[in-house]
Amino acid sequence: MKTEVVDVSPTRKEIKIEIGAEEVRAEFERVTQEYARAATVPGFRKGNAPAAVVRTRYKKDIQGDVLKRLVPDAVEQAITESGLQVIGQPDVHLDNEGLDKFGQEAVTLHAHVEVMPEVNLGTYKGIEAARRTRPVREEDVERVIENLREASASLQPVEDRASEEGDTVTADIQGRYVEPPSEEDINVEDVDVVLGGEGVLPAFNENLTGVRADEVKTFTVAYPEDFNAKGLAGKTIEYTATVSAVRRKEVPELDDDWVKSLGEEGVETVESLRERVRENLSKSAEHESEHHLRDEILSRLVEQHRFEVPETIISYQANQILQSMLRDMIGRGVDPRSADINWEAMRDVVRERAGDDVRGSMLLERVADAEGLEVTDEEVEAEIQAMAEGSRQSVEQVRAALTKQGGERSIADRLRNRKALDFLVQNANVREEEWRDEEAEETSASTGAGATVESVEGGAAASLPTSSEGASGESQADEEKR
Repeated sequence: MKTEVVDVSPTRKEIKIEIGAEEVRAEFERVTQEYARAATVPGFRKGNAPAAVVRTRYKKDIQGDVLKRLVPDAVEQAITESGLQVIGQPDVHLDNEGLDKFGQEAVTLHAHVEVMPEVNLGTYKGIEAARRTRPVREEDVERVIENLREASASLQPVEDRASEEGDTVTADIQGRYVEPPSEEDINVEDVDVVLGGEGVLPAFNENLTGVRADEVKTFTVAYPEDFNAKGLAGKTIEYTATVSAVRRKEVPELDDDWVKSLGEEGVETVESLRERVRENLSKSAEHESEHHLRDEILSRLVEQHRFEVPETIISYQANQILQSMLRDMIGRGVDPRSADINWEAMRDVVRERAGDDVRGSMLLERVADAEGLEVTDEEVEAEIQAMAEGSRQSVEQVRAALTKQGGERSIADRLRNRKALDFLVQNANVREEEWRDEEAEETSASTGAGATVESVEGGAAASLPTSSEGASGESQADEEKR
């Protein structure tokens, strides 16, 4: 067998393969004999038909079986001899046209394969970056406290008046489709409508204001064609609301008694609550600042090292990002099917980020190699323990989940990447700058376009064969620990 490797690009190779005529002829004869022993040919007893007759009668089938036996082995042998670390499945094409002289001449074919690129690590120390920390303002402290009060609010029945703005009206609602009339009726019980609340349709606000318990209101809603819920867009529905309760929200007074009711250890007065909130906001700001700094340093490293990434890995990472988006939407109670999102267009948007995620992961591995950074068994065990605590699972459950994601090696790879990023941060030229009000918006935009700490520390290509041996995605425990 003859082989030749042609460089198409840094990540794409073409392997030209020629299977010698003698090898093809030998396999052709073996398969023909197998057919002859098993075939039933009219005019001959089973297994006694001449090979020439069998070869003519089952020509296409015999050729197909010969190729099925020879080609995969030839491709595998060629890949092994070439020393290429192939990603995914080879794309194989036969070059012989018609195979008219099958068994008399060599079979030629070529296989397109993807490989990991060679990453030449340039300058990675002294990366320029800025640390900006969000200031904790008194209005931020008061906003958190107000949110706590809102969370402690209770709904109290209203009996001495009709409903008004700010009240919560609870009703059983039936909906009859007027246009089109064939749709199935809507029947929902115990629907809470906050009058004047965000997202409440004007028709519901108008018709459920001024009602009392046991009152029935009928009204019609004509939904516009561009209504955000596609199931209702362009439809007209007659609603009948049977009110079961009208309640008002009572927010507790901001006093020491309410603070004690929160049950926060060491916090029993309004002033001590403010101090605790201020302290927590400061810690959160420091974590946010550190996270943004690491993101910026990693993005700058990627900008300085642009190299081609295999298409297979980009597609894999893009799918991971989209699946994460779907899980986030479902977690927030949003049905991805009803959301007005062009998922094909979204896939194109995330591809650039996916490529940078992979570049970042590969570069961190090269930094770890260059600096001799390693991970101990004790560090892996500590990480698994932290994951178990953060996810409220047993260590055994975490190990079982890890087995499906590449085992404990995935943890070691993740920790090694994190050590590499720690090294970059420690050796960066970091300047302290004041926080800007537009900082959050800028950071959000850059995070959407470039490599991010969570995906890169996890090792974007971890689950692919012969990949750069990254690790699986960052766990909830990582966030809670930091």
